[in-house]
Amino acid sequence: MNIELVQWARRVAETELAEPLPQRWRHSQGVAARVVEVSRILGKDVGLLKAAAVLHDVGYAPRLAATRFHPLDGARFLRDELGADERLVRLVANHSFALLEAEERQLREELAAEFPLLEQPLLVDALVYCDMTTTPDGDRTTAQDRVAEIRSRYGDDSVVGRFIRRAAPEVFASVERVEAALAAQPR
Repeated sequence: MNIELVQWARRVAETELAEPLPQRWRHSQGVAARVVEVSRILGKDVGLLKAAAVLHDVGYAPRLAATRFHPLDGARFLRDELGADERLVRLVANHSFALLEAEERQLREELAAEFPLLEQPLLVDALVYCDMTTTPDGDRTTAQDRVAEIRSRYGDDSVVGRFIRRAAPEVFASVERVEAALAAQPR
């Protein structure tokens, strides 16, 4: 694991989220903690996933929220201000089916052009798994309960509500693929 990358990512996320958005910071820490569960199926990409997990919501930081679409704002911050690794930036930009939400916000073409989806499906699925099995407070949950919580918090008629209803089958499929990969790997 790339310890330096993970430590750097944690410092960045804590600086941007801990004080203004403590619950978002707890969620990000919980998502990073889930990486332990999937580490054996990722090989050398464990550090990259852990860095993406702790940074995936950095775009919610008030000072970074230019478009109010956190995957795009976070990825631009990491790329433009910090010169972060391209794969890390693309994971943050596209976490948890962000392209579907970008479509709801009329930002799909912009997101896809600037930050193409990584062609590493297991790594992308692993980030979905970690994010969508973590509550807003950083605790473990099921993907079904997480989707229900998001729908309840935002409402079905909101941009996020419409997005998560569309994304739910994809989220559940990602979680199932990760669980199948874990079951196929010796412990």
